[in-house]
Amino acid sequence: MSAPGIDPKLYRDAMARYAGHVQIVTTAHEGVRRGVTITAACSVSDSPAMVLVCLNRHNASNDIFAESGVFALNTLAAHHKGLADAFAGFAKLPVEERFAMGEWDELVTGAPTLKDAIAAYDCRIVDTKSVSTHNIFFGEVVGLRLGSKDQSLVYMDRSYHAI
Repeated sequence: MSAPGIDPKLYRDAMARYAGHVQIVTTAHEGVRRGVTITAACSVSDSPAMVLVCLNRHNASNDIFAESGVFALNTLAAHHKGLADAFAGFAKLPVEERFAMGEWDELVTGAPTLKDAIAAYDCRIVDTKSVSTHNIFFGEVVGLRLGSKDQSLVYMDRSYHAI
């Protein structure tokens, strides 16, 4: 038995009421860096440590994640709002200008990690699922850094909030 389709606008309006922690997922491959602001990320397991991230598969710029086989999930604090906007593409800044707005280093895989992130999870991709409009990347955490316990940046009702 199949249900009638849900109107995409109604679905987006409902999901706007869902609070999501704002993160920047990054990767690097053959001298090219990519970073994207997301709220679609979560823990999968603690043994082994694993997270997942969801990225729009219709954006060809996101192909680099599969090509590199690695990503870093950088958890943002409230003071990172400008960085979140930049990596969301709101100001249409070139990639290197986006990265210049923060201090970055690497842990294990070579994916860029934000030095002052609340937490940075450095991951090797162990599985990928394509579902509807998105690719879901499952990453085994091979490097981890905890930052300060600043207020977290969350996105809800189509705006940022600090908690």
